[in-house]
Amino acid sequence: MKLIIDAMGGDRGLSEAVKGVADASLEVDSLFVIVGDEEKIREELAPLEADHAKIDVVGAECTVEMTDDPMVILGSKRNSSMGVGLKLLKEDGDAFISSGNTGALFTGASAIIRGAPGVKRAAIATILPFEFPILLLDSGANVNVIPEYFVEWARLGTIYAKNVLGVEDPAVGLLNNGTEPHKGGQTRAEAYALLSDLPGIRFVGNVESSELAHAPCDVLLTDGFTGNVTLKLIEGMSAYFFSTMKHIMTESVLTKIASVPLSGRVKELKNVFDPTEYGGAPILGLSKPVIKAHGSSGAQAITAAIRRAEAFVRSGATEMIIEEEKKAGERSGEK
Repeated sequence: MKLIIDAMGGDRGLSEAVKGVADASLEVDSLFVIVGDEEKIREELAPLEADHAKIDVVGAECTVEMTDDPMVILGSKRNSSMGVGLKLLKEDGDAFISSGNTGALFTGASAIIRGAPGVKRAAIATILPFEFPILLLDSGANVNVIPEYFVEWARLGTIYAKNVLGVEDPAVGLLNNGTEPHKGGQTRAEAYALLSDLPGIRFVGNVESSELAHAPCDVLLTDGFTGNVTLKLIEGMSAYFFSTMKHIMTESVLTKIASVPLSGRVKELKNVFDPTEYGGAPILGLSKPVIKAHGSSGAQAITAAIRRAEAFVRSGATEMIIEEEKKAGERSGEK
């Protein structure tokens, strides 16, 4: 298996990405290709403990910055680390990981790797970090949606949750502003009706955002705008909560003493809400696995994303998605 990693474009810099790959090489049975500034990558990699025989480095001319328009990946920055990495994936790679510009990654992957046969629209699938995590589709790629996208994402999310995340019988919910079937406007009302009759999908109806922390479903469907706002609100509130908790627990000698018995449990809870613990977000519906790691990913998060990518490839989920979409097309043709 060959895993390709974009070392550029993330908030934490090249060194963290290289360290993440070095750590992964000691535990993941794969070949690794790091793409970016070749001289700097080799300089960072040389002193690290790693299985150097499993790591190759490929140079790239430039970096797609977070502020760049997504279309640069197909134009002026097609030879960036992201662009080169996607081309390597298309040629003979098995998965690609990047913590760079989300829009550029989705645009580049859709154009270079292309969608799996039968898939109308790929989606970014992100874990909502709760005690019982929820797979959210879409979390930023598709602002304008049609009911059929939700149907397709229900199938993609179910396959991924079952075969990569290990959920035995995934429950699928539709994010909405009420539980009644008619809520959310025409698009969601039509999607509700289609999802209710969808073979092989355990649809549990509309889900309100206030219920997300109480495990209402395993796979949650929404448009990319709402999904991205939901995801960032949860991340922001969890960061605020733990920052406030830290201040309370350390504001006096008395609170410091009182917090000692709770410190271990608080750390565990903080890890539950840490988005970097979940190994990145796959772009589901492509012909090969592409993983979007969090922009602030450090070495540990890059290693987690590599583990997720390897599990994705080994699961055969992409092949299952292609087969399921073929069957869906056949069923549609019969009607």
